[in-house]
Amino acid sequence: MDLIKEKFLKLGAEYAPGQEGRQKTNEIDVPFEKIPGRPVDFSHGDVDAFQPIPGSLDAFVEGVHLGGKQAYTEYRGGMDIREKLAEKLADFTNTSIDPDQHVILTPGTQGALFLAMGSTVARGDKVAIVEPDYFANRKLVEFFDGEVVPVQLDYYKTDTSAGLELTQLEDAFQSGVKLFLFSNPNNPTGVIYSWDEIQEIAGLAEQYGATVIVDQLYSRQIFEGRTYTHLCAENRIDRENVITIMGPSKTESLSGYRLGVAFGSAKMINRMEKLQAIVSLRAGGYNQAVLKTWFSEPAGWMEERIKAHQAIRDDLVAKIRAAEGFQVRATEAGSYLFPRIPELGISINEFVKALRLQAGVTVTPGTEFGPQFGDSFRINFSQDHQAAVEAMERVIQVVEAYRNASIK
Repeated sequence: MDLIKEKFLKLGAEYAPGQEGRQKTNEIDVPFEKIPGRPVDFSHGDVDAFQPIPGSLDAFVEGVHLGGKQAYTEYRGGMDIREKLAEKLADFTNTSIDPDQHVILTPGTQGALFLAMGSTVARGDKVAIVEPDYFANRKLVEFFDGEVVPVQLDYYKTDTSAGLELTQLEDAFQSGVKLFLFSNPNNPTGVIYSWDEIQEIAGLAEQYGATVIVDQLYSRQIFEGRTYTHLCAENRIDRENVITIMGPSKTESLSGYRLGVAFGSAKMINRMEKLQAIVSLRAGGYNQAVLKTWFSEPAGWMEERIKAHQAIRDDLVAKIRAAEGFQVRATEAGSYLFPRIPELGISINEFVKALRLQAGVTVTPGTEFGPQFGDSFRINFSQDHQAAVEAMERVIQVVEAYRNASIK
């Protein structure tokens, strides 16, 4: 097999969030009656149920009216917007950020992740990633011809930390890993890394001269007043070795504008700008104007959003824990749950297809987040509350139906 063909086979997107409609299901003969109910797509948040920041459309229109000035910004984004963001992000993360040197606007946080990885990973480089973690992490390492070194997250062994196996992380650094990539809060489990874990990550990275990329996409949606620690604010690590990725696409429901922000190491931001110049030139110029609404929401808006999501989480966790053979750790931040289900007579991929056909519910198989998670699936519960609860009831029914059955 030639190298290009092999590389793109590893990028299979059939089970990636949002791609479920392209799955081939005509070969599946569902042996049970369909369960009626409102279709729910748990693969991503519902921006109709949770609408974007008030005023975001007006900000976009204002950007359009600015014309070429807004359409053709610097590749790293309009300076006026970066200045405002640097101030807001510095306040949020308790660190200092130079808007000229330390910030780049990107087409979504996915764009930021691609640019950051493309700026740090060369052929043969060892990259430590967490399992489970964001589905694209492994694929990006492999796409850039790096070598994946997995570090396990034992998220069921504790409720006071994320459960990162720090001994494995140090072993990874000792083996030659020079880049560690992780999400905090973790995607797909929604757990938060403790202060001690962040301290250890920072110390180990500094000790071994490693770079760290941290995806903090859901770091504003924290439940129950839990403590959140920003890696970029830790003095134990050289800030020139840290890139933080954030954006307003999830909690703030601005995903349709494709906006992301990366900040940190001036050296890496400069590389990312050069790469962006040949990939997409810039984040959509008019869309950049929408970032003016980020961190400037109306008083109480964020608190109400968090409260609404916590209520959905609580009801879903109660349903899952009451179901025989299920296991779940409650989300500490963000909108994801990653339940473990009992052994079925079919594979997790077959289950995902059958669930969509039989119950009108779309979930993401656990194997997208690590090959060993064939007994789990991920949901994004940023949905209509009642519809989400009813959909989970149907998921449990389908699991029960397939515990001792198979698809032909």
